[in-house]
Amino acid sequence: MNQVDLFSPFTLGEHGKHNTVLNNRIVMAPMTRSRTTQPGDVPNDMMAKYYAQRATAGLIITEGSPVSAVARGYSLTPGIYTQAHIDGWKKTTDAVHKAGGKIFIQLWHVGRRSHSIIAGEQPVAASAVKVADKVYGPLPEGGFGMIETEAPRAMSLEDIAQTQADFVQAAKNAIEAGFDGVEIHGAHGYLFDTFMRQASNQRTDQYGGNIENRMRFMLETLQAVADAIGGEKVAVRVSPHVLEGDKTPDTEIKPLMIAALAKMMPMNLAYVHFSENISEFEPVTDEFRQQVRSVYSNPIMVAGKLTQHSAQALLNKGYADLVAFGTPYVSNPDLVERFKQNWPLAEFDADARLTLYGGGEAGYTDYPAYQAS
Repeated sequence: MNQVDLFSPFTLGEHGKHNTVLNNRIVMAPMTRSRTTQPGDVPNDMMAKYYAQRATAGLIITEGSPVSAVARGYSLTPGIYTQAHIDGWKKTTDAVHKAGGKIFIQLWHVGRRSHSIIAGEQPVAASAVKVADKVYGPLPEGGFGMIETEAPRAMSLEDIAQTQADFVQAAKNAIEAGFDGVEIHGAHGYLFDTFMRQASNQRTDQYGGNIENRMRFMLETLQAVADAIGGEKVAVRVSPHVLEGDKTPDTEIKPLMIAALAKMMPMNLAYVHFSENISEFEPVTDEFRQQVRSVYSNPIMVAGKLTQHSAQALLNKGYADLVAFGTPYVSNPDLVERFKQNWPLAEFDADARLTLYGGGEAGYTDYPAYQAS
């Protein structure tokens, strides 16, 4: 066993031109909060305050940031495809860096998990396969809430090429905005995930059919972004154990992921981020984690209802180098210090859920740090 402490430093990008030294191995996971300034879905001062409050995390990963208008599937989410987005995000990166933190932006294309009323056009996906699903969007009676998604159209080869170009440009925009790196969202039934799964990918071209073809879109995009900004500044999030779409386990998704990881090794990415134990899911076995480590020795991050104890166990076993926490960071801006001092956590309760999406400071920047008696 490795005796690696949660609070020990970690360096991303040791094989690249630039490295990023993290103060600890505790990561703030990406969480959609829908607090942008309208029109234009522009990151604002309130968001900068929110992230800066949590800058004691070794690394912050922002909420998903759409790389284009059609990539958007949730209202009020911050983009990274206009100059206004770049300028808005600079407020956040400046605030986090001033507070001593490091921050990656999550680059997002939701694929079929959208509606034309949000994206401005029919959603796109690997294939024209609709499943029952809801996203945060405008309600007919006014305001925002959960709305049913719209049937997608299958992406053409031109669409795929354009999307890859969008990710490359978004990554360049992110570096201009001051981010330390980018995380490409390849999980949770969003665009890249639907290409990798059998039920949602019914294509007969070079992006469909066998495992090699179904992982091609994600791998090509990762390589293109790595070529543009450096692999040490690029990461990817995946979720092979989370059931999406028709909720039927995909018999090939785990072998596909192992094969994809082997192809990612030469890219020397900042990390691969496994999202687990959310929505409907299969438990992750030690056998799978050992398979991962047998083909992938570069940094691995794990997220998914972790506790301080279970996170430390993953580090000790060598299954992860970094551990990410989502909802605990909603109500505990000082999570690292609470862990370090064994202080109690403020619960993520029913009231917190009501203010998760949309709104203002309430339930967003008004959670206090722990006051020791």
